[in-house]
Amino acid sequence: MKLCITHTTQYSYMDPVMDSVNEIRLTPFTNEQQSCYQHSISVEPNAPLFSYDDYFGNRVHAFSVNDQHRKLVIRTQMTVVTKEAVKPIEGQEGMTPSQAWDWLATDGAINRFAEYLLPTEYTGITPEVAAFAETPQLSDSNEKEQGVYSWLAYVSNRIRNEFVYDPEATNVHTIAGDMMRRRRGVCQDFAHLMIAACRSKGVPARYVSGYHFVGDLRGGNADFEQASHAWVEAYVPGLGWCGFDPTNDALVGERYVKLGHGRDYKDIVPVKGVYRGTSEANLEVKVDVRRVEA
Repeated sequence: MKLCITHTTQYSYMDPVMDSVNEIRLTPFTNEQQSCYQHSISVEPNAPLFSYDDYFGNRVHAFSVNDQHRKLVIRTQMTVVTKEAVKPIEGQEGMTPSQAWDWLATDGAINRFAEYLLPTEYTGITPEVAAFAETPQLSDSNEKEQGVYSWLAYVSNRIRNEFVYDPEATNVHTIAGDMMRRRRGVCQDFAHLMIAACRSKGVPARYVSGYHFVGDLRGGNADFEQASHAWVEAYVPGLGWCGFDPTNDALVGERYVKLGHGRDYKDIVPVKGVYRGTSEANLEVKVDVRRVEA
């Protein structure tokens, strides 16, 4: 699927501000699932961009606007071609469930994925989260254990079915434990809860930010509320990093465009910065995702 995406972030200030220093994480990955063919960034007031890759491999663009200004506008435009997801077949990992879980508990695996196993501010492992991560005993089955991929799919489905999507229930600072008590939230909250559950079971998991295209399913293009999205990647022995969306009942595939990943939301805030001047500011974000002919 070929997608054209535009993302505009605008800050309007009550009084002139200056010395604005910013970072942007709005560059799509190019990997086995998607290819970014075109990408552009423009800033008003005009400012030169400096780019680098952060610790997690995300492309970052940094810039400074030193002169006084009342408005800061960041526009990105990109064309990405995505591939359809292929659901792994049970047993495709090349090891038994017991072997996969045992491998995750080895010192080698723990050291390799340490940053994706430790709890963070957003993904604290409370007793409630640890209990949520436990699955009931499998009945009427010859399997003695549940595979890692099957367990991840179970947790993702459980979050989707047991929690209410409610944009008014939480905010950008809500942590997994709080959302779990409220039993409602948004994609960011659902992703943080799944990550916390994964880490409580010793499964490496990371937070993914990007876009989810549903425009043609709803009779139009995907606007900001539909398009900006967060989901989870968890490491399955024998398969590698696998995507799970605890918000939508869909495989993470051709309708998803990945921008970046990290331990939680804090690592991959799309636009963040500081400035000198008034604290009175208005933020407006517009995102549009369109499907175009290949």
